[in-house]
Amino acid sequence: MAGKRDKEEDSGKHPDSKERLEALGKNLLHEINEGNSPKFVTLSRTRSNVLYDTKEGYLTLGNTKEERNFLNVAQSKRFMQTIAIAAKCHKFVTENLHTTIRGLFYQLKFSLEEDVDENIFSEQAESNPLIEDLEVALSLKREDLNLNANRKGVLAGAITVLDTFGNERLEIDCAKQGRSGWAIPSDVDNDIEFVDVKAKYVLVVEKDALWQRLNEDGFWKKENAILITPQGQAARGTRRLIRKLADKGLPVYVFTDSDAWGWYIYWTIKTGSINLAYIGNDVATPEARFLGVTMSDLDKYEFLNKLTIHANDIDLKRAQEMLNYEWIKKHKEWVVELERMIKSKKKLEQDALQGPRLTFVDDYIREKIKNKEYLP
Repeated sequence: MAGKRDKEEDSGKHPDSKERLEALGKNLLHEINEGNSPKFVTLSRTRSNVLYDTKEGYLTLGNTKEERNFLNVAQSKRFMQTIAIAAKCHKFVTENLHTTIRGLFYQLKFSLEEDVDENIFSEQAESNPLIEDLEVALSLKREDLNLNANRKGVLAGAITVLDTFGNERLEIDCAKQGRSGWAIPSDVDNDIEFVDVKAKYVLVVEKDALWQRLNEDGFWKKENAILITPQGQAARGTRRLIRKLADKGLPVYVFTDSDAWGWYIYWTIKTGSINLAYIGNDVATPEARFLGVTMSDLDKYEFLNKLTIHANDIDLKRAQEMLNYEWIKKHKEWVVELERMIKSKKKLEQDALQGPRLTFVDDYIREKIKNKEYLP
């Protein structure tokens, strides 16, 4: 999955998902016919094999490989489980039916024989990482295998979405979704097309409550922006959507709390995450910039000094961990922010910007963008 971003492939499902699954099966049969033990090979997703691509600006996988051999007693069960997942995904793609990773787990949780009290999987925690191994081995995303994740995230703005669902092709005007906005699906590639994008930039707001506040003000209309909330940590579908909008040339600004958790939300959008390093080029947006809230806002807005919150030991430990990430510590501005939080033992929520008046947050965002007061 690692490598340069291909904008043409980004537009939809990989054209040969079914063929790649079948090629995997044919290779296994060929090894058996040759008298060899069939094996499954994928890139290792261990922390030691996750690298930061300084040129591209996102996390990716290294070249270390992991092998599962059918005739190796220690590897045979995971080999069998992986191939069982591949077989089910081939069935889903062939039938053009979709399910969640939970649905896949139940499809596979059955007894091998009537007299054998053994399941392929006992818990979903066993199957989830093997799905990811299959994604890496086939250079596909799980959405290409007709597997969906939970939906999480909402959008409002001047953009039209063409959604082919079932036998219908629906046109969705995201400027006319009222107070609820358009719910971002887990798969924003397959059978989804973004057209007529008229916005000037994308604003990603960590919390749904602040998104609702800005939506009520019609902020995105006044500013000609696309307003997104990931509702906390961004799901892969939301991160993928942000990446696709950036590919259309829209600047991306991220607005979160001033604490280690809010900042980490920003960095997973910007550089991807360790867990999803195998699709870093698909879900990371290195061009993203951080608007706030920042610790340095305490110097500019006096009222915020009365609205800080005490940072607990877990907050401080997380901030210290972030200081050790090479992709963060290379930015002096971020080192200053993190060290200031650790030293002061204070944090600040984006909601605090509503202190003077509810609409102050609108002015804050406008001013930050206008004066380019954002962090890398």
